[in-house]
Amino acid sequence: MDFKKKVVIITGASSGIGAQSAIAFSKAGAQVVMIGRNETKLREVASKCTNPLVIRADIAIDDDAKRIINETIKTFGQLDVLVNNAGLSNSLGSILEGDLMKSYDSIMSVNLRAVVYLTNLAAPHLIKSKGNIINISSVAGYLSPFSPQAISYCVSKAAVNHFTVCAAVELGAHGVRVNGICPGPVRTDFIANANYKSSWDHYTKYTVLGRVSEPDEIADLIMFLASNKAKGITGSNYVSDNGVMIKRV
Repeated sequence: MDFKKKVVIITGASSGIGAQSAIAFSKAGAQVVMIGRNETKLREVASKCTNPLVIRADIAIDDDAKRIINETIKTFGQLDVLVNNAGLSNSLGSILEGDLMKSYDSIMSVNLRAVVYLTNLAAPHLIKSKGNIINISSVAGYLSPFSPQAISYCVSKAAVNHFTVCAAVELGAHGVRVNGICPGPVRTDFIANANYKSSWDHYTKYTVLGRVSEPDEIADLIMFLASNKAKGITGSNYVSDNGVMIKRV
């Protein structure tokens, strides 16, 4: 797929799916704007890309979200693809245990509010370019929580799925496509960041195919949805989960 002369913003580009997406888009000729909070990791990924714009930012902060869009337009003069990939899961709390509202506010600020606000800020530029948006959600948005303390994470992803559809309805009239991807387990640093004691190999038993995805598999799907090959696809939430959602004991 060819993304020459295209400008792509990727949040959460310092590792995992975001990092692989940045590298893949860059190899396909895109001007990549890499967003993340860990500058060391961002620079490491950037070294594998061609002349990326690296912006250290916290997407949950409104001024940072504005700066992301403003710097992108100032540098490249356009925006063609927004990949809302950054996500948070390491704030746990259930209705009966832990601090639910602290967990809810923390996770929602990144997983949902930042997605909504960046979409709002990017929309006028995407309308000009007839571009598109890909939101990275999770099968957790469809399934019951794997732990009661993951309630906020699951709710946030269910909300992202519906926001994707709602945004597609409004922006479609202006030629902008909006789609989502709902991965199952993907071998990233998600577990380490969330301080879970399990390993990715543990999750293979929850899949029909007996495997966990690699980040490049999701990056491939992101690129397909962002390309002209998917020009008739909008308002869809694609599941790539190795069969988690159809797994029965």
